[in-house]
Amino acid sequence: MPIITSSKTQPEYDVAIVGSGAGGGQMAFTLTLGGLKCVMLEAGRNYDPVTETPMFQTKAQGPLQASRTEDKPFGFYDATVDGGWQVPNEPYTQASDKPEEQFGWWRARMLGGRTNHWGRISLRNGPYDFKPKSRDGLGFDWPISYEDVADYYTKVEMLIGVYGTNTGRENTPSSPDGVLLPPPKGRASELVTQKYAKKVGVPVVPIHRAVLTKPLDCQNIPAKLHPGNAWAQKIVGDSMLQRAACFWATECGRGCSIRANYQSTTVHLPPALATGNLDIVPNAHVREITLGPDGKANGVLYIDKTTGQEARIKAKAVVLAASSGETVRILLNSKSNAFPDGLANRSGLVGKYLMDTIGTGVSGQVPLLENVPPHNEDGAGGSHFYAPWWLYGEQKAGRMDFPRGYHIEMGGSRGMPGGSNPLPDDLGRGAYGRKFKEEARRYYGSFVGYSCRGEMIPNEDCFCDLDPTVKDKWGIPVLRFHWKWADHELKQVQHAQRTFVSMIEAMGGTVRSRLESDPLKYIENGGKIIHEVGGALMGETAEKSVCNQWNQTWDVKNLFLCDGTPFPSNADKNPTLTIMALAWRAGDHILEQARQGNL
Repeated sequence: MPIITSSKTQPEYDVAIVGSGAGGGQMAFTLTLGGLKCVMLEAGRNYDPVTETPMFQTKAQGPLQASRTEDKPFGFYDATVDGGWQVPNEPYTQASDKPEEQFGWWRARMLGGRTNHWGRISLRNGPYDFKPKSRDGLGFDWPISYEDVADYYTKVEMLIGVYGTNTGRENTPSSPDGVLLPPPKGRASELVTQKYAKKVGVPVVPIHRAVLTKPLDCQNIPAKLHPGNAWAQKIVGDSMLQRAACFWATECGRGCSIRANYQSTTVHLPPALATGNLDIVPNAHVREITLGPDGKANGVLYIDKTTGQEARIKAKAVVLAASSGETVRILLNSKSNAFPDGLANRSGLVGKYLMDTIGTGVSGQVPLLENVPPHNEDGAGGSHFYAPWWLYGEQKAGRMDFPRGYHIEMGGSRGMPGGSNPLPDDLGRGAYGRKFKEEARRYYGSFVGYSCRGEMIPNEDCFCDLDPTVKDKWGIPVLRFHWKWADHELKQVQHAQRTFVSMIEAMGGTVRSRLESDPLKYIENGGKIIHEVGGALMGETAEKSVCNQWNQTWDVKNLFLCDGTPFPSNADKNPTLTIMALAWRAGDHILEQARQGNL
């Protein structure tokens, strides 16, 4: 990929894009293929999964057999190369010292951002998810409806490639016929879960994930994405030809050298660069957005990490897509006489109503899965099945003690073991030699785990601001997080734990997790699911929101927020697909404004 340094940038661009992940990558794709000249600023280093992904290395070949460590919490082969919960020289702080009020902030710090290592679960928000307050009086409605975004969901699915099936479940939208790729078959643990979960009323169906199970239709899809634009169709078609279908070789979290799964680095950025309309500057740590005398954004001030020097980019419009926390940090640090409390913050809402996905889990051991004959456990490196939220009717009837809901993700298979003991000590106690091997073969693959991924309702206790004293290496004030779970979330994880226990028992299994009575002890800390959204909500009016329906800030008309920051709610669906759909929609709006001479 052609990458440039700060000294090689152009005098001015049409659009400066901060961030290279789902939102930034999608925006670069949309704008460059629409003819605009763009520059992308990435705070981390360049990264090329085609050359850097350890596709065929076994876990035994990695340090500590590729086990997770403090520096590599998702394992040695995880695609995140320079980021994590802590980033050297870039601290963040907590407003509280209570364990349950801590927020963990994951930053990828690499080209492509979190799209390199994410789970690739690609679920559409449903009609209820865009109008939650209208249904139960809590939180905020979006200023748009499902119908406003549906076509963009379809375009994103066709571009990135998403496997799955249409299930017809309530508030679980179907994709048009022919859009979804065939799902992989369920693994043994997923099939057993699907069979026995029916006993407790839980529906288990194929999940939607951004992995190619067959090559994309590069003859017809580009014409649907860019009708009437033969130049763009050729570029997109050529890029699609470079992507091979998954052959089940490697966990998706490592990245993918054959470009079978979605990463911004292999799907969005190659065609954007092929247009000749995109420059990428890595190691660009953005300090602030600059304003011109007309009150419009006119560029970006950043630190070149390779030299430690400040640098500037001039642009006619600016897109912030740096992740919710990072975008808020940049806005709050972009102070001026016009915006003494931070850019686009006349409402005082920048940083407010931060959200994450609710998480908790239970594991168990299932005798049905013991001593299973050798069989094919291959498949895409992640979930094949899941359970969408199924109790809308119970909630409507008033038989639930919490609003909204969660979906269930599941794990359990005979994947290659890492450095941890494949036979738990209590099950192998007293076994040595041949007996130990027999017990290992008996139990390995008989363990299951179920995780809640639930909707959090925004509350006034969850927000971030600038720490009054702590600064990063370059003298820039850092974020301070405030966090407190509400009763809605605590009751939801209590329900999830009861559900998971009942599922394991219905399978004839035994729960192995330690079950606590206090939900604060088993709900995951804020940020730990790495789904933070909010902080600059979109809404109907400038007084009660930061952005309008086009991800455009009310106060600065040529500043767009195209990550999860504008989300007024955080549905139980993973946010990445919605981030991309909204970014594509906002990109089309920018292109139309450019055609009218309003950029």
